[in-house]
Amino acid sequence: MKLITCEIASKECVAVLSEARVFPLTTIGILPDYDLPGHGFSMTDVIRMWDGDFAKRISDAMASADADAGIPLSDVKLLSPIPRPEQDIICLGLNYSEHAVEAKEFNSTFETEKAAAVYFSKRATYSQGTDAPIPAHVNLTEQLDYEVELAVIIGKDAYNVSEEDAENYIFGYSVFNDVSAREVQTGHKQWYFGKSLDGFSPMGPCIVTRDEFAYPPALKIKSFVNGEPRQDSTTDHLIHNISEIISELSSGMLLKAGTIIATGTPAGVGMGMNPPTFLKPGDEVVCYVEGIGELKNTIE
Repeated sequence: MKLITCEIASKECVAVLSEARVFPLTTIGILPDYDLPGHGFSMTDVIRMWDGDFAKRISDAMASADADAGIPLSDVKLLSPIPRPEQDIICLGLNYSEHAVEAKEFNSTFETEKAAAVYFSKRATYSQGTDAPIPAHVNLTEQLDYEVELAVIIGKDAYNVSEEDAENYIFGYSVFNDVSAREVQTGHKQWYFGKSLDGFSPMGPCIVTRDEFAYPPALKIKSFVNGEPRQDSTTDHLIHNISEIISELSSGMLLKAGTIIATGTPAGVGMGMNPPTFLKPGDEVVCYVEGIGELKNTIE
């Protein structure tokens, strides 16, 4: 199932996306329709409510819905599936081997001999969706870079989860662009600021529930800049796999429902080109993951 957050007639709602038509959960009778500001249901609310019965109710409602009852996708504004994350986004650094090599060649601060996963967090008070701009922050960076990543969305509170049970704590997957200001990232000897400027966390176009993919997902993952292919890999090339990530993180911290984990990026980012080639205003970045779709943003 593909779930989106969208804006219809200036009202934000969670909906099912099917065959290029949008079915808000309110209009198919799954959620009550609140008109008061601040009383609508967010994607995180839906994730917290999600169980087998809830999913079946949606499936049954979709099966009985008239195919023409949905709203054409072209008539709605797609937002990030989780526009306002309740916590910082958890990210994996250097989690594809070829990207680790290109990063080390760009700047020695990326060098690591550790076998352990590299975790960092990314502040995101707002995550924009596809077709929304990425601010260039020209006052802070001349080395603006892109990183296509598979985002894993936690479906229920996870603590002390075994690797064998990790799949059961996944709600679904999305496409994430870990936008980075490289000289800010390396200059501070830590990554938080250079990864967390406003507008650096676009995600979308949807969340695909985990039941749609075999586990672990082996999906094509690609990026393009102004139509030029840049990154091209598959998500089964992770150094530290999804089960390992969830198990290790939950061994010492609570991963709440709705937590976003960006699992790392493959080789082909701007800093890895010869010479390094960074984004500039007017550039279009497309991040793609097979079975989920395209996240398209323009630098402004």
